[in-house]
Amino acid sequence: MKLILDDINNLFSIKNKIIIVTGAGRGIGRHLATNMAKCHAFVYGIDIKFHEKIPQDLTNNFFQIKCDIRNSKKFKTICDEIYSKHGRINVLVNCAGVSYSEQKEHKLYPVKKWMDTININLTSAFICSQTVIPYMIKKNSGSIINITSINAELGFPRNPAYVASKGGLKMLGKALAKDWGKFGIRVNSIGPGYILTDMTKRRFLDPRTRKAREKRTLLGRWGTKDDLIGPCIFLASDASSYMTGQDIYVDGGWLANGL
Repeated sequence: MKLILDDINNLFSIKNKIIIVTGAGRGIGRHLATNMAKCHAFVYGIDIKFHEKIPQDLTNNFFQIKCDIRNSKKFKTICDEIYSKHGRINVLVNCAGVSYSEQKEHKLYPVKKWMDTININLTSAFICSQTVIPYMIKKNSGSIINITSINAELGFPRNPAYVASKGGLKMLGKALAKDWGKFGIRVNSIGPGYILTDMTKRRFLDPRTRKAREKRTLLGRWGTKDDLIGPCIFLASDASSYMTGQDIYVDGGWLANGL
């Protein structure tokens, strides 16, 4: 029995994997990055700004690098340095994202907000993926994980740029999975539902909107950032070695809910 348990533990292990996480300055990105580092991966968190210092117990496994991922040259230099140091890049988690909703009904959505959202949420994820793919090809393996949203499947009000960017990111994952699967590169998506973060805190603190969203789920609650750790580790590990082009929704049953 011990041998079987050891095999299972190894199957889900991400120990010593080299992982890049964009949007790791706060929120979901930081939570995923630090918790994968706790699993003994070497995690490089990328963000334009970091709001916290590296936890004392993770100084050997978690590294913070300031970079605006719209700066493709700087991101490429960072990847070069990581590859030069470790000889591989195993996993990329595209988590960087913004959301600019229009608060007033019947007001046209600003073009600038559209362009900013698409550039960060979609175009930069494409460029980051294309940057790491050549390193993954050298090892004939790799896992790219896109953090999308239930907005990739459903229309939500007054935020067309976010909905379009997450839908585009979902389909980008399938396109990259098609193109690069022959090189052992897997591309999958995790679509969070309503997760309590700084971005969603205002709605959570409003009793009316909090309860409305709770009722929409099958589990009757909001998600936490912890709910996303397991699916991310699964897709980063060898346990998901035959999965690519797939979308895992961590939404408490939101998408499955009918009447």
